[in-house]
Order: sequence, then structure tokens, then C-alpha cells
Amino acid sequence: MGDYEEDTAFLGQKGPFFIIIFLLLNAIYISTGFHSFYIVFAGASPSHHCQVLDGNLSEEWIKASIPIEDVNGKLEQSKCWRYSLDTIQHFANEGYNFANVNFTDIAKERCIEGWKYSTDVYHSTIVSEWDLVCEREWRVPFASSTLYMGYLLGSLVSGQLSDRFGRKKVLFASLALESLIIFVQSFSQSWLVFCILYFFVGAFQVSLYITAFVLGTEVLSTSLRVLFTTLGAFLHYCVGYMVLPWIAFAIRDWRTLLRVLSALTLVYIPLWWFIPESPRWLISQGRVEEAESIVKDAAKKNKVIAPDIIFKPSEGNTTPAPRKKYSMIDVVKTSNIRCTTFMCLLLWMAINIGYFGLSLNTSNLLGNPFLNCFLSAVAEVPAYIIATLLLKTCPRRPLLSGFLSIGGGFLLLIQLIPEHLSTLALALEMAGKFGFTMSFTVVYIYTAEIYPTVLRNLGMGMCSSAARIGSITAPYIIFLGTYSKYLPYILMGSLTIGSSLANMFLPETFGKVLPETIEQMQSCKGCHRGDVLMEEDRKQVVLKEQKL
Repeated sequence: MGDYEEDTAFLGQKGPFFIIIFLLLNAIYISTGFHSFYIVFAGASPSHHCQVLDGNLSEEWIKASIPIEDVNGKLEQSKCWRYSLDTIQHFANEGYNFANVNFTDIAKERCIEGWKYSTDVYHSTIVSEWDLVCEREWRVPFASSTLYMGYLLGSLVSGQLSDRFGRKKVLFASLALESLIIFVQSFSQSWLVFCILYFFVGAFQVSLYITAFVLGTEVLSTSLRVLFTTLGAFLHYCVGYMVLPWIAFAIRDWRTLLRVLSALTLVYIPLWWFIPESPRWLISQGRVEEAESIVKDAAKKNKVIAPDIIFKPSEGNTTPAPRKKYSMIDVVKTSNIRCTTFMCLLLWMAINIGYFGLSLNTSNLLGNPFLNCFLSAVAEVPAYIIATLLLKTCPRRPLLSGFLSIGGGFLLLIQLIPEHLSTLALALEMAGKFGFTMSFTVVYIYTAEIYPTVLRNLGMGMCSSAARIGSITAPYIIFLGTYSKYLPYILMGSLTIGSSLANMFLPETFGKVLPETIEQMQSCKGCHRGDVLMEEDRKQVVLKEQKL
């Protein structure tokens, strides 16, 4: 067929058809914000201590039976130990006053009878329901990471499914299945079932995100496409993210929360009759009549006249020349590309660890966890807007290094803040989140501009996999805070500062023509292309490509 943009130019740029599709696809992204971080509240750990079920003990003796420990400079009741109940009962029966007993001489024992959880903030979470504390505390970050394991699967499979079955079918199938699985997940009777279902929530969620992105890119006009791919999708995701903590504030039970979030997705079902299939995909499948029907409907809504025949066959019947096929091996074949790929993988991994780590950490911060989560989401809005505006006029390399330095630098400063200035520590963490979000926006554009066309999809795919590994790791980085409050900040901050320094070795792409071939790809500082391909070999490669 001919050029799609030329064939559909009569539709204009901002007619009602395009605006409606733009708004509806953005509305779908609000649901991804709902579903991305509900584990922050469903998996929160309420204040707890050992359960003491002996009905003969007074409240004073029960309270005294829980040891006091120094946790990050504060005296708190032990969460995993209690004094030997037999010894406590002996002292109580003998009529001792608990104030006169030297408890340091009493042996300790584990929470044999379970735990007692505070219901001041959360009425029920998976932690309080399945006792995911103490020696089983590791199960909470594992549960969080299963979502990102699902992301990895969904990223690999969704593209193939939408190429085979169509963008629209995969989009709404992902939406429906994600909602259904979240609803089923709310009835989980064990931690293992919860994790298995959460894995599939992640797979369908990222499939929804990617497919909606592709559909918008293929259906929208050029001007709205740019707005959709830069700000539209990100900002509406933030809207859902900002609304989530207030829904969780109103619903303190994790099962009810999941059912409500699942039910909210039902409002998107009628959109099936308003969002069309991608005409570009239909043409690629040879279904030209269906594509023309959609475009003619768009013309009617935009109040323009469509030609009788919209998609004309290309002149001539020439068979396209065969092209060289590239594989993952080519992404690491030469020293220059290896150097570029390694640093890009480091950047994507560091940014994802920081972004998802800080997003998951909001329930662990001092103050109101619902407000903290809201502020974390709010910090992303100006970050996306500022980063998008700066990308139009600023070089990529110093911009990304600057944003990474902001994100990592503020995290490293948190350990220097006194305990009584918790508000300042919270502000620094939000500033760090601001830096990571801006880095997130820049690294997508920067990476796509670095790789040549023949390797761009492969390079971005490898970086996306590294990002998933980073997000899977993030919950465990935050889990280290149970051993040292500042350790997660030190690790994330150091990794980010290190990646910002590595970024300075990548080539600048601002104002440069996108490379088409490996030979046109810019070199990293310190990587000599001459060490990889001799000049004579390069000329032979170019001659072969010209012949093809």
C-alpha cells in the first residue's frame, strides 16, 4: 500500500475523532495508576507485637511481657520476641509487682501464640492476615516483586499478541483479565495464591499499557500523537496513582480495596464501542476494506469528505529487497555497541530501582502513609512536564546526568537529617522521586536516539528487560530498611550517582540525525570503533548493504 500519513491527510490534525480517541485512551491509563501500587496498602505492615493469650495476667503484666528494643534510635516494643510466659506467670502468681522485676534476666521466646496487630491505620492487610512478619517478613517484598516479574512476561508477549490478534482485542482482553484477576485475588486464602495471581496482574497490566500506547501511536494524528506519547499517558497514569491513596484511606481492608479497584475498571467496558481497531494494523493484515470503513467514519466525525478509494496500492509490483536480519548478538558484537549497551542497561536498572523503590517505600515513612503516597504521586506531575519541555531544547547527556544527580544526591542527604526533622527528610525523598521521574522520561528518548534503526528495537528491548530486573530488585532494597533505616537510601543514591557518571561516557544525540546503520552510530568516549571494524571491513559491509 501507499504511505498511510499521505492517504489519511484529509482527516486533518485535531478533529473530534482524534480528540475522542485521545481522551478515551488517556482515561484507560488512569486504571494503570490504580493498579500499579495497591500493594503499598494491601502489603503494609501494621504496628504489632507478640500475642499473649493468658487470661489470668493483668494488662500491666501483659504489657511488661513484651521486651523494649532500640530501633533506629527509638525505644519500641519488640515485634518478634516476648519474655518467657511461664516465668511471667510465675512472678504474677507469686504477687510480684512488675515494676520491681529485673526483666533482663528473663529468657525470651518467639511469638508462639501469634501476633497482635494495631488497627489504628489499617483494619486488615496481607501482613496481618497471614502473619508475614519476623522470620516470614521476606514474603512481603517477594509478593511485591511478583508484579514486576509479570511485567517482564507481559513486555515480551504483548507485542506478539497484538501483532497477531489486533491492538483493540488485546487492549480490552488485558483490561478485562486484569480486572477479573484482581477480583479473584481479593479472595486469596494464602500468600502463595496471592503471589501467583499478582504475577498475572502484572503481565496483563503492562500488556494493557503497551498496547494502548501502540494503538494511540497508530490511530492519532501527528500532533496529538506527540502529546499522547509524551505527556498524555504519563499524566493520566499519575491521576490514577494520586487517587489510589484516597480510595485506600476510605477502605482500610485489603480485600475490599481490591474489589473496589476491580469494579472501577468496569466503567471502561463501553469504550469497546468507541475505540476503533488500528487501521494501520488492519492494512498490514490485508483487511483494507475494514481499515477504509474506520477512516471514513473518522472523516464523518471530523466533518470532512473522504475519497472513494482511500488506500491505493503502490505503483509497480516490485518485491522489496531482502535486508540483513539482526539479533541480540549484534547488540554486543562490537566494543562500541557493548560499551553503549552496558551503560544503557545500568541507567535503566538504576532508574527503575530508585523509582519503584521510592514508590513502594511510602508506607514506611513517618507520618500519614496515605498522604505520603499522594505526595509521591504529585511529585511526578511537574517532573513529567518539566522534563518534556527541557527535552525540546537541552542536550540529553547533561540533562540525564543532572536529573540522576538530583535523585541520588537527595537520597544520600537523608541520612544526615536529624530524627526530629522528619518533614525535611520526607521533602528530600519527594525531591529524589522528582529526579527519578524526570530521569525516567529522558532515558526513553535518549536510548532510542543512541541506537541505530537496525538495532533500535533490540536495544530498547534489552533495556526494558534491565528495567524489569531493576523493578523486581526494588522491593528487596526497601526491605533492607528493616536492618538499617538509611541503608536503602545509601544503596539507591550511590547506584544512581554512579550511573550518572557512567552516563557522561555516552554520546550526545541532541540535534543529531538518527543513525540508520551500525556504521552511523556514534562512539562512546573511550571506545574506538577502529578496534572493532577495520576501515576496509566497514567499506565491504557498506558495499554489501548497497547491493542489497
